[in-house]
Amino acid sequence: MTTKLSLANLEDIAQKAGVPAYDRSALRAGIVHFGIGNFHRAHQAVYLDDLFNLGEDHDWAIVGAGVLPSDAAMRDKLTAQDLLTTVVEQDNNRSGARITGAMIGYLQPGDVAAIVGQLSDPAIRIVSLTITEGGYFIDPASGVFNPAHPAIVADAAAPSAPKTVFGLIAAGLKARRDQGIAPFTVMSCDNIPGNGEVTHAAVTGLARLSDPALADWIDANVAFPNGMVDRITPATGEREIGIVASQYGIDDQWPVFCEEFKQWVLEDRFPQGRPALEKVGVQFVPDVAPYEHMKIRILNGGHAAIAYPAALLDIHFVHEAMEDADIRAFLAKLEHEEIIPVIPPVPDTDLGDYFDLIERRFSNPKIGDTIPRLAQDGSNRQPKFILPSTADRLSRGEDVVGLALVSALWCRYSAGTTDSGRAIAFNDANAERLQAAALKAQDDPDAFLALSDIFGEVAGSTLFRRRFAHALRTLYEKGTRETLKLYIGGGLAG
Repeated sequence: MTTKLSLANLEDIAQKAGVPAYDRSALRAGIVHFGIGNFHRAHQAVYLDDLFNLGEDHDWAIVGAGVLPSDAAMRDKLTAQDLLTTVVEQDNNRSGARITGAMIGYLQPGDVAAIVGQLSDPAIRIVSLTITEGGYFIDPASGVFNPAHPAIVADAAAPSAPKTVFGLIAAGLKARRDQGIAPFTVMSCDNIPGNGEVTHAAVTGLARLSDPALADWIDANVAFPNGMVDRITPATGEREIGIVASQYGIDDQWPVFCEEFKQWVLEDRFPQGRPALEKVGVQFVPDVAPYEHMKIRILNGGHAAIAYPAALLDIHFVHEAMEDADIRAFLAKLEHEEIIPVIPPVPDTDLGDYFDLIERRFSNPKIGDTIPRLAQDGSNRQPKFILPSTADRLSRGEDVVGLALVSALWCRYSAGTTDSGRAIAFNDANAERLQAAALKAQDDPDAFLALSDIFGEVAGSTLFRRRFAHALRTLYEKGTRETLKLYIGGGLAG
């Protein structure tokens, strides 16, 4: 017997899960958030829910927004349950469910007038976004905003009818400027180094194409704080919906599962004010960059490193990959010998201890995170999570045996079959191009490195090309497991 998740049923649900301690009807909107996906609901929304439960800052509730078909599907599911979410936190030793209610509205995707109208409301003082690493129109190789992207060109040609997040933000800022309303702060919550600067480049870069004066005004008046966000949050499927129903008796159409650990480090640049998130564990610092480098290269880079050998060995869950002695040893050697040594110091943090924490988090069997999730969107993730470490080592004249192996594993994966011959289902906007290049690379490894928008200057390194070619050849000749063993034993350099 399950209870449908709704405001009317919270009293009954309170017997099974934690529920908001505040009166949802007393909340007022202060934030518009683009991208109401699982990570946002397990991270920013949870921090705000914690703050509201303290009786604090009830004028900082969230209004959801989006531009993708998936946003419309999410809106339908959440509005049917009064915008409530079941968040299931799972650690090795405990599991628990709570209902969060920090979101009080969800705008219809595609309704430009409604979205721009909400953005121009003086009560909205922060616009945040979680749109994935691939959503910022960045040239992967250079890391610079790409004004020639067709979606950007289309928005620049019709700025009053934008279809991208950045076009909508620019339109909202223009409306506020024209009405004499102070601008909102724009806060990225995505895993991108310098995510504030990247968002600033996208918003002003788009605005400059059609309205240079608006771009100048944004440059002079709008804050784009950098932030580092962290919480492992797998995708939702029938498994998760079923667990919430069977273990907690809650009928939630799209619950969120996540690990117990969470972290948020932010620059304190919010001219129109902000919620007192420091009261619920958010760390405000003058410079986020050291924390970003640590997290993106050790955690996200670690995810990217284990994704492809695990996929090639037909391993489905992340914790199962960490139970594989060869994958675990490969990750540890790569991190300790090639990734961690090029990460700048982080205040009050031992990077070795941080990696030990990451190992434990990856090994959590309850979280149900999957290798297909880690392996998706490699054309956007590799240039952000792996290749910067490769470039740093090459610039210092240091070897890249392990990092070149990561790139070779991605190439081998992109060829389309696992070691056992099973077909791989890709989830990458560039899948066809990647596969074509990977198949050619079986005979000519440089064919994959010729993807210059991904590899950039790294592909120009003679050492990297040699290491990559040898690793790829070994993968085809000996298979993934034997190649990992050679690397672990120090015999892969070639």
